[in-house]
Amino acid sequence: MKKTIIKGIILIIIGYILGNILFANKIELIEKLLNKDTYYFIEQGIYYDKSIMEANIKNLDFKTIVKKEEQYSVYIGITKDIDIAKRIKGIYDNKNIKVNIREKYLSSKEFSNNVDQFDILVKSAKDNEEVLTIEEVILANYEEIIKNSATN
Repeated sequence: MKKTIIKGIILIIIGYILGNILFANKIELIEKLLNKDTYYFIEQGIYYDKSIMEANIKNLDFKTIVKKEEQYSVYIGITKDIDIAKRIKGIYDNKNIKVNIREKYLSSKEFSNNVDQFDILVKSAKDNEEVLTIEEVILANYEEIIKNSATN
């Protein structure tokens, strides 16, 4: 009886450890299995009240707003390169606009190719205004390809 209890406890501990190892990164594993690309979204904020959101984003020249349930996410940049995401974050930090970098996964091949091309342009951009102009085009492209395909 004592051996059975000890074996049971050991098996539970092993199961717990294996479960944590296998499922700790389950989102990444699932996304990789579904062949989705990793994108870095530069997020200005998440809002639950539309009027507060509108007041906080009125000084942003370009952005895209994604509504999911009762939550509004405001994005001001998209890239596949973490270094570019950090560069864009730095640009906004210098403007005293607080932003975060969010990792997301998308499976659109067309959008992926477009972002790859725009990332090359951003890497060769000399000043911050060029970078922001390119990001404006990427956001428009995101709205055209991803958001519009989700509504169809």
